[in-house]
Amino acid sequence: MTELLVDHIVNWIALSGYGGVIILMALESMVAPIPSEAVMPFAGFLIFEGKFSFHEVILFSTIGSFIGSVISYYAGLYGGRPFVVRFGKYLLLDLHDLEVTERFFNKYGDKTIFISRFIPVVRHLISLPAGAGEMKFGKFILYTVIGAGLWNSFLAYAGFRLKSHWEEIRHYSQALDIAVLFVLLLGVTYFVYFHIRRKKKQQAG
Repeated sequence: MTELLVDHIVNWIALSGYGGVIILMALESMVAPIPSEAVMPFAGFLIFEGKFSFHEVILFSTIGSFIGSVISYYAGLYGGRPFVVRFGKYLLLDLHDLEVTERFFNKYGDKTIFISRFIPVVRHLISLPAGAGEMKFGKFILYTVIGAGLWNSFLAYAGFRLKSHWEEIRHYSQALDIAVLFVLLLGVTYFVYFHIRRKKKQQAG
């Protein structure tokens, strides 16, 4: 099952080419629930297979991160909270997620833009408070490109190394399938429980 899923994802990225990497990473840097961990390692697989170049993967993925971050920055500059209130429910996000990100941004300042590239959820939203807070655009872009470039490079290289040991990993495919199913079930259970509990608290308040 795991190998079949991997094959489908890798084939889709291969067919869409570097343009697909740009689009996926642009969405990842916005409020779309597409984690870079589900994109870049598979691009690394294609580097190992000789279908992609490492330098071009990093270049185009970082361009995607740049595009998505700039769109979110201006959404924050001109929309801010109303944007999340109106569209967040379609993207599995709400004001609580934005408030956590805003507190993180206010605590660490401009450096947050760099740090957030390595933190799940926060990296999807961090450009909104940066825009809403009218952070200097040049500094925002600098931290975004450096942080996203490093993170994308790490994930692509991790995928490259993983693919190079793929034959060894296949020997444990059955155990891996069970582990993947368990993690997915656990993730769905936690997600449902977390949102139900939050709804109850909001209703009680």
